[in-house]
Amino acid sequence: MRDQTAGVPPSAARPPFDRFLVTAEEVARARPDVDPETVREVFREVATLLDDGLALDGLDDHDARAVVAGLCADLVTADPGAAIRARSRATAREPGDLHDPAGATAAYLLAAEVLQL
Repeated sequence: MRDQTAGVPPSAARPPFDRFLVTAEEVARARPDVDPETVREVFREVATLLDDGLALDGLDDHDARAVVAGLCADLVTADPGAAIRARSRATAREPGDLHDPAGATAAYLLAAEVLQL
C-alpha cells in the first residue's frame, strides 16, 4: 500500500525544480534517522527559494537541470555551502557539457547566497 503521507508529488514543482522533491523522497527513504516530512519541507523550501530567487534564470534547460542535480548532491552533504562553492569552482575549471559554464558557475554561487549557506 502506498504511503498517503508521502508528501508533495514531484510533479507539484515545475522542472527543473521538481528534482528537489525527488531528492527529498530519496533522502527520506535512505536515511531512517531523519524525519521524512521535515526533509520534504526543507527541499520544497529550497525549490521555492531558488525559483523565487531567480537563481537559474538565464540558463537553458540543459544547464538548469545540471545545476539542480549538482545542488541536490551538495545539499545532502555535511557542509552544503562548502560543497556548492567547491562545485562552482570545479565547474569553472572543467565545465563538461554545459552550454554556459560561466552562467552555471554563477548560478551555484547565487544558490548558496539565496539559501544562506
